[in-house]
Amino acid sequence: MTIFDIMGPVMVGPSSSHTAGAVRIGRTVRRLLGSQPIRADILLHGSFAATGSGHGTDRAIVAGLLDMAPDDERIPSSLWLAEKNGMAVTIRTGEIPGAHPNTTQLTVTNADGRTLTVSASSLGGGRIRVNAIDGMAAAFSGELPTLIIRNEDRPGILSEVTRALSENGANIATVQLYRDRRGGLAVMVIECDGPLETSLRAALAAQDGVVRCTYLDMEEA
Repeated sequence: MTIFDIMGPVMVGPSSSHTAGAVRIGRTVRRLLGSQPIRADILLHGSFAATGSGHGTDRAIVAGLLDMAPDDERIPSSLWLAEKNGMAVTIRTGEIPGAHPNTTQLTVTNADGRTLTVSASSLGGGRIRVNAIDGMAAAFSGELPTLIIRNEDRPGILSEVTRALSENGANIATVQLYRDRRGGLAVMVIECDGPLETSLRAALAAQDGVVRCTYLDMEEA
């Protein structure tokens, strides 16, 4: 436990879960997309749907999509700023079966036409968890540099990826594996103790059997 777990994050209030955590969800989704969205469909579930408007959850998520930090004083004006910056935003409420009460599903599209759907939850104290990307299960916080690799489900790909990481001096913190069906598509989520070089990320993306390699480092400029 750290002092931030006790005191909570530095943020624009009122709520660490409904505001600060929501900002971090939006910012994480922007980083996963790779650029600012031009369209964002935001589905609020559970407590986010019931009390999110009063806590500014909708504005907080949009602020994160604009790459604001939880302590940015512009958060209350984020909907206006999104419109000014050419981002079309739709906010609605609904049920996500089995989801944590503070959960949102974002479908975002950037100017290049790339579309991404992410489900994520705010766990309290400003901490978040990404639950799924494009319908494939995942479970990571974004607090460590993270690789999300979508690949063919066949023998050898995991060992090739971990060998490349080892040869480049990367220390793996956690590895999670998911697949839709045997022989179909799989996802590996690998959290590392330090940032990964651009050349390594490019080499991983080019490996045989890798469909997409996404890298998340919230500390990266």
